[in-house]
Amino acid sequence: MWRRKSSGAQGRDGEVALRAETRAPDPQPAPPPAAPPPAKAGTPGVYDQHFGLTARPFALAPDPDALFWTPAHRRAYAMLEYGLMTQAPITLITGEVGSGKTTLLHHLLRSLDDGVRVGLVSNPNGSRAELLRWVLLSLGEPAGPDETYVDLFSRFQDLLIAEYAAGRRVALIFDEAQNLGRKALEELRMFTNINSGKDVLLQLILVGQPELREIVHRPDMRQFAQRVASSFHLGMMDRATVRGYIDHRLRIVGMKRRIFDEAAVTLVHQVTGGVPRLVNQLCDLAMVYAFSCGRKRVTEAHVRQVLDDGTFFAVDLQGIEGDP
Repeated sequence: MWRRKSSGAQGRDGEVALRAETRAPDPQPAPPPAAPPPAKAGTPGVYDQHFGLTARPFALAPDPDALFWTPAHRRAYAMLEYGLMTQAPITLITGEVGSGKTTLLHHLLRSLDDGVRVGLVSNPNGSRAELLRWVLLSLGEPAGPDETYVDLFSRFQDLLIAEYAAGRRVALIFDEAQNLGRKALEELRMFTNINSGKDVLLQLILVGQPELREIVHRPDMRQFAQRVASSFHLGMMDRATVRGYIDHRLRIVGMKRRIFDEAAVTLVHQVTGGVPRLVNQLCDLAMVYAFSCGRKRVTEAHVRQVLDDGTFFAVDLQGIEGDP
């Protein structure tokens, strides 16, 4: 049975202190990420049969089955698991657009057991009440438009208490969290004040672009930053990693021998900067061009033709033409 402390028990920042007669069990360590299983056949592309493949290798949508575990992605995932296992109030993962953050999240969601109740909020924005509505809806709870902020917060707090009493943790994941403003982030920090003494009832995982890290590092966000117990920034892939990434994506859909030659890989890395999503897009187009020529090997000429035709316009290509 839960008992609220007297009105004098509220701590700093409106912290709500709770006590329980029994404690929830400590979380068990999660196993290290295993090698991803072979990808299931997806939407067929125009060139699959030509190259002897079973599916389109370079789709743009996040695909946990095709996750390529670069050293950086392994470290980022380790920090996600570390944050959950140690009951970190806030875990922060940042990276450029298309760096694989959302794919890591999907892999994490697959690995969680019934001991964690997860709410996923994508592209969060809005007022305090709207943010709380998104949170409740992500947890499968109703949030009527006529309910006041006080009503919503009371139900949210009761939900956290009930889950803790049942031996479960609650984790809220915010994707594209750079869209949250300072006030919204401060509101989330206040949510983490709901606790049961030394046990955390709510964990936050914020995933976003580098601007998110810049916001958290502002002087007026000191209190928020002090709650971040686990964080990682995903950088771009180097040339060797792009080589491995391209081969991995092709291998899981049936590649028997390398399709991209070394010069093609070098140009792909140069143009995309090692951003996985851009690598996917440029490689996909280069394979279409090679297919249209009846070739079964993608060369630098095919990649260069894609760039010359303006088919690939995801990045500023100024200066690429004259580069060696």
